[in-house]
Amino acid sequence: MTAPERSALVRRIVVEGAVQGVGYRDFTRRAALRLNISGWVRNRSDGAVEAVVRGAPADVEALIAAMRQGPRFALVQRLSAIETDEALGDDDGTFVVQT
Repeated sequence: MTAPERSALVRRIVVEGAVQGVGYRDFTRRAALRLNISGWVRNRSDGAVEAVVRGAPADVEALIAAMRQGPRFALVQRLSAIETDEALGDDDGTFVVQT
């Protein structure tokens, strides 16, 4: 394991509220790419949005702060973020919107 891999933080994030149909996943993807964070984001069948993100701790925390605000028409009622060791598969530095 290299030093950057050891210092990377992986978080599973679930966002609840009015977060589907308002551009939330694309907002998250753009913010993640701006912060050099890899991972994925998807809508869940229960109306929430879920993401798994990997990056430098300060960048991951900045993404979580942005996700708490969300895009203009979103209404975030609750955000939970847990540290995880979940593998992202072939982590090639991309951030994907899953459908």
